[in-house]
Amino acid sequence: MNRFPDLPSDARVAGTDEAGRGPLAGNVVAAAVILDPSQPIDGLNDSKKLSAKRRESLFAVICERALSWQIAEASVAEIDSLNILHASMLAMQRAVLALDPGADAVLVDGNRTPDLPMPAAAVVGGDASEAAIAAASILAKVARDRQMLELHKRFPAYGFDRHKGYPTAAHREALATHGPCDAHRLSFAPVRAARREAGAVY
Repeated sequence: MNRFPDLPSDARVAGTDEAGRGPLAGNVVAAAVILDPSQPIDGLNDSKKLSAKRRESLFAVICERALSWQIAEASVAEIDSLNILHASMLAMQRAVLALDPGADAVLVDGNRTPDLPMPAAAVVGGDASEAAIAAASILAKVARDRQMLELHKRFPAYGFDRHKGYPTAAHREALATHGPCDAHRLSFAPVRAARREAGAVY
């Protein structure tokens, strides 16, 4: 499906997606990818439908074969200041604008688009239907998972290596026991509650 009929057939169309909107901790990470039609990549799909091993394998292939790719993020402080939706849009905007060569148009996973200087179309379920968005979803997911493994080294009590910051029972229990750490998103209700329980006021 040609979502940009006014653009020439050789226009560079990027896909962008984010990882990490739901977790209670860590940055939100976005990626943007312009695929090279002359170097197709087999097996691209929504990152959530792929094993961690397969994502890592495809990550390397995407970085090698894509015409252009970038990974960007919005920090925990930005998430708390802007809210997670706007921080996700900011991360995607940063990834797209950093592409070199740049994009003539952008396909965005979801139902809204970040503020961009080129045409953009939101595609619900795009990470499963648009190859460029699928590639971006893989880069973002792998990059964020790697960041959470690094955070686990700094804050081992929370189990970030296992749940990647998502609000699992084990994570909530760790929050209740230890209170939030510097990696937690204080604007998220379970983190605020844990902070209050720890004796601080947000």
